Amino acid sequence: MALEDAVHDLTMITGQKPIKTKSKKSISNFNLRLHQEIGCKVTLRGKIMYDFLLRFIRAALPRIRDFRGIPNGGFDGRGGYTLGVKDHSIFPEIEIDRVKRNLGFDVTFVTSGKDREETREMLSLMGMPFIVRTQDAAKTGNKETTDGQEVLAA
Repeated sequence: MALEDAVHDLTMITGQKPIKTKSKKSISNFNLRLHQEIGCKVTLRGKIMYDFLLRFIRAALPRIRDFRGIPNGGFDGRGGYTLGVKDHSIFPEIEIDRVKRNLGFDVTFVTSGKDREETREMLSLMGMPFIVRTQDAAKTGNKETTDGQEVLAA
């Protein structure tokens, strides 16, 4: 039943029906059997992808509690950036009253960037609010900026 809820919520968020993923092997400690449905995923391209990106940046990210910017650690060095989100209810499409449990998910952005710096620059130009450590912050260890806005570091 939880998987069906995840499929429904992912459909509401992305506007596209996800495919269910299956386990590749059995793991007895997790009570997991071979080819058991364990999750779902969706690949977005074209206009739907850009619509999702704008909603993610402008509507969902600001709803994250204590949001200070996107961390810089998710780059793979080959044009990809992966970000983990702990709660799917940050999206306005999700009805809070209907949520039975908080579902986490990963968002992977694949770009044509050749390395980490090029990928970061591309995503920054699209509006991704990455955390930028200032030189003063490196010395004092207590301030960071996000797109020109100063925020208190934890």
